Amino acid sequence: MENVASPCHNGLVGQSIALHKAQMHEDVTPPEVFDRRRRRSLRERADRRTGDMFLWNHIAQDLAERLSAVTRVFENALIIGPIARWQADILPPNVRYTLAMLREDGTGDNCVIVLDEDRLPFAQGSFDLVISAGTLDSVNDLPGALIQIRRILRPDGLFLGHMFGAGTLATLKSMFLESDAERVAAHIHPQIDLRSAADLIVRAGFNLPVADQDNSVVRYADWRAIISDIRDAGIGNALSGPHAFLGKDIAARLDEIFARRADEHGKVTECFAHVHLSGWAPSENQPRPAKRGSAQVSLADVLSKDRKI
Repeated sequence: MENVASPCHNGLVGQSIALHKAQMHEDVTPPEVFDRRRRRSLRERADRRTGDMFLWNHIAQDLAERLSAVTRVFENALIIGPIARWQADILPPNVRYTLAMLREDGTGDNCVIVLDEDRLPFAQGSFDLVISAGTLDSVNDLPGALIQIRRILRPDGLFLGHMFGAGTLATLKSMFLESDAERVAAHIHPQIDLRSAADLIVRAGFNLPVADQDNSVVRYADWRAIISDIRDAGIGNALSGPHAFLGKDIAARLDEIFARRADEHGKVTECFAHVHLSGWAPSENQPRPAKRGSAQVSLADVLSKDRKI
């Protein structure tokens, strides 16, 4: 499925980047695009539900695979967001860790704290591994959050990030757009596309930055099941301001729209776009690009039609 960046969210990202640059020189506070209290409420509701955690299981498995490919040994890790519940599946053995949830978890565990990604209370160089996954797409000051993460990493420390990117829930979004008719409302917050995410991690000052994407494609027999999975994952609409609620008329129109779009098996396809970020805190011992003009082989020669490779 093709991922198309939302003009609305691209504007929000650009505005946030510009404001963060200004904040380095003045006391400028980025706008509260997302409601912090509502973000916590979404997580609290998700924790009370008993649905399938397939999205979080997918994210945890991917993070574990990426860490397994890293040869260095980590000593002190920070895991931010609901993915902290999967720390045993993600982290290698014998790694000290701090779990930073978006809400109280009720366990009383002294290694669990509550925070927002763009308000990190840690000192510079506190960790050699920081993981933040699943909720970065709803952070008010995402550029600032990434800069703060880089700051709390020790030199040559690793950051692994994940967010739901542009193209996520494209089917449901288009169904809502059609059902709303003249009364268009934001039922789901827009997400960042891969290119914008890559630009953000570069701007945050990470070395060896990488951004890539994979998609979870799911088949649904009812639009209500899509919403149920969203609520199970706690990734619903966290935008500030008034929210539109589904009434009987909109629900009936959604039933009609779904029936028209369903295939011969009575199902539609939905997509969850996983945008993955990684980068290393700057360090003197990291690989560096060769000096300009130091190459010993001409690229033109390598690509020449008369030369066999």
